[in-house]
Amino acid sequence: MPTDGSNESGAVRWPRADNTRVPYHIFDDGEVHAREQARVFQGPCWQFVCLAQEVAGPGEWKNTFVGETPVVVVRDETGGLNAFENRCVHKGALVCLADRGRAEHFTCVYHNWTYDLAGRLKSVAFRRGVKGIGGMEDSFRLEDHRLRPLRVRELCGLVFATFDDDAGELEDYIGPEITARLRRVLNRPTRILGYHSQYLANNWKLYIENVKDTYHAGLLHLFFATFKLNRLASEGGVVVSECGGNHASYSRRRTIHADAEYDSSTLRAARDDYALADPRLLDSVDEFGDGINVQILTIFPNFVLQQVENSIAVRQVLPKGTEETELLWTVLGYEDDDEDMTEMRLRQANLIGPAGYVSLEDGAVGGFVQRGVKGAGDAASVIEMGGAGDASQESRVTEASVRGFWRAWRRMMGD
Repeated sequence: MPTDGSNESGAVRWPRADNTRVPYHIFDDGEVHAREQARVFQGPCWQFVCLAQEVAGPGEWKNTFVGETPVVVVRDETGGLNAFENRCVHKGALVCLADRGRAEHFTCVYHNWTYDLAGRLKSVAFRRGVKGIGGMEDSFRLEDHRLRPLRVRELCGLVFATFDDDAGELEDYIGPEITARLRRVLNRPTRILGYHSQYLANNWKLYIENVKDTYHAGLLHLFFATFKLNRLASEGGVVVSECGGNHASYSRRRTIHADAEYDSSTLRAARDDYALADPRLLDSVDEFGDGINVQILTIFPNFVLQQVENSIAVRQVLPKGTEETELLWTVLGYEDDDEDMTEMRLRQANLIGPAGYVSLEDGAVGGFVQRGVKGAGDAASVIEMGGAGDASQESRVTEASVRGFWRAWRRMMGD
């Protein structure tokens, strides 16, 4: 009988039928990690792989990942988008080695097998041998071999891909409410202002839990609470998709009501003795006209879109084994931004990122959990804030979107 919290079929044993108890062992279990690579990342999920503008012209390509699988996204000669596994069908070597580039075709450096921009094998070096000696058998056909393809869709300048033919259509997968929230922010052409990247010493699911956890922001993040960018006393809520896996949380800073709770000595995040040497960091404009100063949106399993004041960015969450995660940030502005708005966005970019005034703690707290759950046996977390369900709520004092994530994850995993 397995002793790691799973049953003989490999499925996880959950303490309750609902999603209010999450077994700690799934954050460091190698068998669970292998199953989710097959069932989630290579299953019927649409996953963010890059921005359309990163592969804007014919032949432009970018290296990326779907789960732990290396993938190339490329724009072909007709302007269409293709994606395929970055693994030569001959010996399994990476075909594309740089982060980005432009090409008319792809050639593996190992043995010079060459592929077109759709990933189809076009030539094999010395296929006919040398002077009629050696080479491939006559039965070998180029058309029988290609780089493993993915389906690709573009939405709001974002490129999503899936290995699974049963994933359905992208907008159906995201759901109408979350798609509307996505379009709210990505409502016109964007331009890239810069990149961040970091490695987190925790399982990827812990980071996803963190961005779906709507009530830690005013507690964990001292900067948020001190300068009243985000407090639970402000108007806000959580929107959870029908499938549970996608969500958007939002708040309106200018509607903060009396919040004596934050003056309580029991809250670490209650400070009134801090000030900014340069208060321009907090300058902002209501560019969307709805008063929402913070919106965090996720699409299962690996995509995050942030709007914190006027700081816009997308995040790609990539598992790297059971206890490490790579987090890639792309900071965005809009093509029609003037110089002053671009300067404001870049200044506010100091809020959110690997060393951001706000999100610095997010890079550490997942590691605290990863270390804390070692040897936890059959113990499980308690996720009951806001009830036991995962329906949308007009409150951020809830873990509804976290429970929604686990509902989607369990469905994919067959648990």
